[in-house]
Amino acid sequence: MTPETLYADFRQGELLLAMNRPVEAARVLGPVVDAAPEHVGALELYARALFASAQLGRAEAALRTLVGRRPDDGWAQFALARVLERQSKPAEGQRRLAAALGQAA
Repeated sequence: MTPETLYADFRQGELLLAMNRPVEAARVLGPVVDAAPEHVGALELYARALFASAQLGRAEAALRTLVGRRPDDGWAQFALARVLERQSKPAEGQRRLAAALGQAA
């Protein structure tokens, strides 16, 4: 993918998510994240799309990567807690960390 294509796909993913079409957004953003794994903004947008479309396993993996790169991201901690809870997995640590970072339910 060229940088121009990556940017166009990123913007399309943003637009699809804003239009409340998270499944399509995730489909567009997945290859962007694969092609530019160091791009945290693309990873966050992809995680948001996965979260919004209830693709819980994939959302968990993306959010764990995002939290690993930005442990001070309150939204990512909160979203990871929600994804874990929806999968009946322990999430209290992420909940507390998200609250400490100013992100409350």
